[in-house]
Amino acid sequence: MKKVVIILIAAMAMISCGNTYQVQKVALTNQNDSMNYALGVVNGAQMKMYQLRNDSSMETITEFIDALQRGYDGEIEKLSEAGNIGRNIGQAIKNAEKTGLADNPLWTINQKIFFQGLVNGLHHDTTVMKSEDARNYFQTQYQNASVLNDSVELGKAVTGKCTDKVKTITLSSQNDSINYAFGYLNGDEIARYVLLLDSTGQMTKDLISNINKGLKSTIKNPQIVNMGEQIGKNIKDQEAQGLIGEPSLATDFVLIKQGFINGLLGDTTMTGEQAGEYIQNTMDHIKYGTVKEDGEKFLAENALKEGVKVTDSGLQYEVLKMGRGKKPAATDRVKVHYHGTLIDGTVFDSSVERGEPITFGLDQVIKGWTEGVQLMPIGSKFRFYIPQELGYGSQPAGSIPPYSTLIFEVELLGIEK
Repeated sequence: MKKVVIILIAAMAMISCGNTYQVQKVALTNQNDSMNYALGVVNGAQMKMYQLRNDSSMETITEFIDALQRGYDGEIEKLSEAGNIGRNIGQAIKNAEKTGLADNPLWTINQKIFFQGLVNGLHHDTTVMKSEDARNYFQTQYQNASVLNDSVELGKAVTGKCTDKVKTITLSSQNDSINYAFGYLNGDEIARYVLLLDSTGQMTKDLISNINKGLKSTIKNPQIVNMGEQIGKNIKDQEAQGLIGEPSLATDFVLIKQGFINGLLGDTTMTGEQAGEYIQNTMDHIKYGTVKEDGEKFLAENALKEGVKVTDSGLQYEVLKMGRGKKPAATDRVKVHYHGTLIDGTVFDSSVERGEPITFGLDQVIKGWTEGVQLMPIGSKFRFYIPQELGYGSQPAGSIPPYSTLIFEVELLGIEK
């Protein structure tokens, strides 16, 4: 596995289109519309909470939405691995003019020294600093560094292009050494894990060329831009499979995009939490709606049958044989034989068929069992009709689909303290 290059940076250089985005009310005429819009809202709200928690400015949101559109339209610039890394580095070093090296305002970026360190690292030149020394020095400085407060002012950044020539330079200050060490470490890592097979030198040229292109980028938030492009691309790539992989739902990018905008800008017409719940409930209905509805219909009809009793919780049961022993408490361990089926007769579990009873804590099973078995004196045999909310609910359990109504014939053989 390749190591991650030390600089934690992001994306390809793309120029923002300068669009103006704002909250807009949308007409949702059907389930498909609502699902597309909700998908955008929930993702936009999550981005605002996490990725943009430190910067939710309109500039950042605009860059993201522009990138989202480019990704969907297939207008992402295609770069080689080395080219992509170079573009990322160039953009990160450009941004360091405002944030400081490694986002530390105590460290002023000196692009000339950083890039010379990087190129020397690419070629494993140890004249100025060895790899191990660079790593130890930078790590020590990083651990000892402290950001005083937001009012810390950067020194004047030194700008310059990335050279392609190895060169011995003099480091005349701590800041010079930090820049060089950080550059050298990045170059050394790239050489070891990206350019290892660069026998012609073309990959190295591609890397340096894109570093210099990244330096010219006007993107302010490359990580957010990269994320927007990838999300847009993923939406397009998955379009043929249906929205969220559901063939019955068609992708409507216009609604998704507006959902993102409204979610990012904090529109409360549909909150991120509400959007997430709507998506979950709708997908459950699409996949398992008939299971739930069929179960409800079955229970309504079954409750009218002679001999069927219904508890306050909705549990239904029939007494097949009434025993004369003690009834268990919820904290008891019980020994039972049982036979479980779905309402269509499908057997999903049966100790009877296995020929071996089972012992378990009555407070360690589904609610329908905990309640129902407490109604049984030892020696009894009951048939329970368990609504999905007293069973496994929305969670699948082995061969039991979500929202399934369950039928159990249970014989209570004994109670164990």
